[in-house]
Amino acid sequence: MPVESGSSAAARQAKQKRKSHSLSIRRTNSTEHERAGLQRDMLEGQDSKLPLSLRSNLLDLFSQIEREFENLYIENLELRREIETLNDRLAAEGQSFEGADLAKGALKTKASHSTSQLSQKLKTTYKASTSKIVSSFKATTSRAVCQLVREYVGHRDGIWDLSVTRTQPVVLGTASADHSAMLWSIETGKCLLKYLGHQGSVNSIKFHPTEQMALTASGDQTAHIWRYMVQLPTPQPVVDISQTPCEDDVDFSDKDEADGELEGPNDCPSIRVATTTLRSHQGVVIAADWLVGGKQAVTASWDRAANLYDVETSELVHSLTGHDQELTHCCTHPTQRLVVTSSRDTTFRLWDFRDPSIHSVNVFQGHTDTVTSAVFTVGDNVVSGSDDRTVKVWDLKNMRSPIATIRTDSAVNRISVSVNQKIIALPHDNRQVRLFDMSGVRLARLPRSNRQGHRRMVCCSAWCEDNNTCNLFTCGFDRQAIGWNINIPALLQEK
Repeated sequence: MPVESGSSAAARQAKQKRKSHSLSIRRTNSTEHERAGLQRDMLEGQDSKLPLSLRSNLLDLFSQIEREFENLYIENLELRREIETLNDRLAAEGQSFEGADLAKGALKTKASHSTSQLSQKLKTTYKASTSKIVSSFKATTSRAVCQLVREYVGHRDGIWDLSVTRTQPVVLGTASADHSAMLWSIETGKCLLKYLGHQGSVNSIKFHPTEQMALTASGDQTAHIWRYMVQLPTPQPVVDISQTPCEDDVDFSDKDEADGELEGPNDCPSIRVATTTLRSHQGVVIAADWLVGGKQAVTASWDRAANLYDVETSELVHSLTGHDQELTHCCTHPTQRLVVTSSRDTTFRLWDFRDPSIHSVNVFQGHTDTVTSAVFTVGDNVVSGSDDRTVKVWDLKNMRSPIATIRTDSAVNRISVSVNQKIIALPHDNRQVRLFDMSGVRLARLPRSNRQGHRRMVCCSAWCEDNNTCNLFTCGFDRQAIGWNINIPALLQEK
């Protein structure tokens, strides 16, 4: 009986060795043979319902995976060192490679090659684990420093638009769905003046280029021009400001401070009568702006038309028709008699008033959804944003196709372009604000956490070139405007 038992055990072990050899990669290192034998001995001493042969095969396969990961880890480290050395050499020339992308591509190729001898199930497991390794070596690039400076709280409904005065004193203006427009001290966050002349939502606010006058557009089908006089309070020191890299944001629930009623400033002086009222639209006036010189103003409405008015007489000069659906925005060129209007018909139009006898119009097609805004730059460019989650940069001399396209993950609202740095600020429906340069390269994302940032859709952005404290303002449907200090490294600006 003992003799039969011994021969049976020997035959079983020989059969197991043949199966293990057919499913595993041949080992050439004697140390690995010793380790494999030790591991098999340990398996034999453990209680398990699995057959010993199956456990042995699994052990061989997992050992192979472990060795592959070890090799991959070493190659990853070597590749990272090579990339850092190359970036150091090119740093003086202002060039840099995205290490993460390069490493990821190389590792992907190596991973595919190293797993070619494994089964499909092992390949799936291997790739999933490899992605975690690659992500741990993600390269860190130079980031813009975005500093939240001040919050402007006082409106009782969402803020649709904001603007900064072009003359002294420099103040911030906001237009809200609570039927009011407010002027704020940028340094202190205090409300200086409230305009209450509209009977509907105030959708837009723009300041006169040389005088203390504001132009507001409203859902009551009118646009108002009103004069203001404000006195700036004594600046106060900014409290609890920390420089924050733009990407280090922590998301939080919509319930955070979202349901509380915000109390508006009660001691803020108000204006209830407009100096001039611009009428003739048959629908909501969604936006308005001053033409260069400030003697004329243009309005955009849901009645599918844009109107050009004489400010002094409030008479209608031209009615700009042609859009197939409601207008969403209008903007004027800072130095030339040019107007651009955007619409829900997926297009925006350029109206040229430089020649009094000819009023030409050019149609820009390229978006696939509502064009939410289109703005001029100082040069010969127009930047358009859309609900199709893209922003396009156009050259006025070649309007057939954009020179740059920025693709995002959320609809884009009223954008703005910095005059000095030529940076595009993109406010999104998903509460984010991103910064890009004119060539479409992403520079930064403004921080969002449970302590700072917008809690609702961001409706508009506006740059301020004349204030050292805040150079970017954003507003949203969380009833607040925010002032930011954006510091873009010189290397990024040159690129």
